[in-house]
Amino acid sequence: MAASSTSLSVSALILTFLLCISSNVQRSSAAITATKKSTKTYTNFLKTACNSTTYPQLCFKSLSPYTSTIKTSELKLCSTSLTVALKASSNTSKLVKSLAKNRGLSKIEAAIIRDCIEEIGNSIDEIKQSLKILGNLTDPDREYQIDNMKTWVSAAITDQNTCTDGFDGNKISYAVKRTIRKSIVNVARLTSNALALINKLS
Repeated sequence: MAASSTSLSVSALILTFLLCISSNVQRSSAAITATKKSTKTYTNFLKTACNSTTYPQLCFKSLSPYTSTIKTSELKLCSTSLTVALKASSNTSKLVKSLAKNRGLSKIEAAIIRDCIEEIGNSIDEIKQSLKILGNLTDPDREYQIDNMKTWVSAAITDQNTCTDGFDGNKISYAVKRTIRKSIVNVARLTSNALALINKLS
């Protein structure tokens, strides 16, 4: 009788254990399915948003690592795109400053690079101003604030492009010109995409 009772207890324990496993598997499966659906939703949101920009492929490539942060929020999308542009601008500033230390530069090259460093510095400040406005949007002044943000971002793009204006008509080594222009073009395109996304907030 005791053996039979023990056998029943063991069987009950095994059944309970199996039911727990089954329940956990079902919950895990449901969670995985929900995560996949969310990821697809976030990716589709980003693709659609990027299609409205001037450089959609660059937009998606630069922002896709942040889909879990952006989700389907237009504000987070704009904030992230500005942050990506700011980071690229900072990297370009470091690059141009490193070129300025080259002792083999001609006087013209050194002067143009100094101007470029100043223009990039201005663009960095302007993007920071845009991020500051975006982080403090309020309903009563929302349209006014968005217009100000557009003005700052547009100014940043102008300053970025001005950096390479000095190349025209001046004798600058191909290596210096190519290095700076390649970096500036990327930054200007990222900032242009950010502006296109901000335009959708209006």
